[in-house]
Amino acid sequence: MLSRVQILIAVCLYYSGLLKLVYWWLRHSRQYLVILNYHRAAGGNLRRHLLYLSRHFRILHLETALEELYTPRKGRLQIGDQRLPLVLTFDDGYYDSSVDAFSLACELHIPITIFLIPGYVGGGNSFWWLDRLVRFAQVDEAMFEGYTYRLDQQEERKALVQAIDARFSHIESEAEREEFLVSVHKVLAMPSSKVFKEEPVPLLNWAQVQEMEESKWVSFGSHTMYHPILANLTDPCEVKREVVESREMLEQRLGHPIRVFAYPYGKLEHIGNKGLIAVRQGEYDWAVTTMPGFNTSRSNPYLLRRIYADVSQHWLIIAMKMAGLGSILSLLRRIASHLHRQHTKVPIGVRCLIDSGRLENLK
Repeated sequence: MLSRVQILIAVCLYYSGLLKLVYWWLRHSRQYLVILNYHRAAGGNLRRHLLYLSRHFRILHLETALEELYTPRKGRLQIGDQRLPLVLTFDDGYYDSSVDAFSLACELHIPITIFLIPGYVGGGNSFWWLDRLVRFAQVDEAMFEGYTYRLDQQEERKALVQAIDARFSHIESEAEREEFLVSVHKVLAMPSSKVFKEEPVPLLNWAQVQEMEESKWVSFGSHTMYHPILANLTDPCEVKREVVESREMLEQRLGHPIRVFAYPYGKLEHIGNKGLIAVRQGEYDWAVTTMPGFNTSRSNPYLLRRIYADVSQHWLIIAMKMAGLGSILSLLRRIASHLHRQHTKVPIGVRCLIDSGRLENLK
């Protein structure tokens, strides 16, 4: 019901011409840069998103857009295309980024930027979801396949995650998978109620990364070595390794400087002072967060904002977000949550009418 209301509002804004008016105002009020933040590319409406966005926005590689944003107006080349600049970013380096986003980028001639986790590139499946599982362990040491791992040590925690993933990758049936996850919960002394919705999914390998690089439609940035929450790492040297080694490995593989960083999870509480300092000192020029909003030449280059996008969302919702109206969607969600809570207080007879839909027909 909520999604229908959101789309209805977006339809009204779009076909009334108000969205175009907002775009015009944004374009003429000051220099803005919009950065969209996708993760997955398959199984949704990405083609429809890109067709809409390419008509209404000037889509650039992230580095190109940021160089333009931070170049003083006097030194900036005059650009004939006066549409708002837009960057499309994809985090984590899922395989479907190659199959779907990459193929669409080549077909439609649309540049995209992918943030890679080099410690996982070519490793088969994404298993940082297992790192989150290990983080909820209720023990300081865990015995797995004859080896004891000290979970207060980051390197040993990574080793345990990799050992679990190696075992997980050889599972051949759903029943075996469920049995294995139950055993992992026991090893970590975790409550069985702690269930993770994520599934390991294929990641890009280096050959695919190289193919995308050579196409010129894809640029790459760093997303740490192993996708930790930087603020949770207690050792500043470990934070530095996550930030610097990821850049160095990507530069070695791709043969050119890596100038942009994306913080895992991306909110201030996940970045922390150590994370921000490490990125500033790690020879990056810019860094992006997951904090919503637009960017201007006054934006902190190490705390750039991105607007969340999902391929499952209707293109009209994306159009609404591009106008900076995502707060309306957030407001609707809060209202819906409030109404849901109030719904439980409604007399049961009236509630039955609401649930059956009959109350909506009463006039």
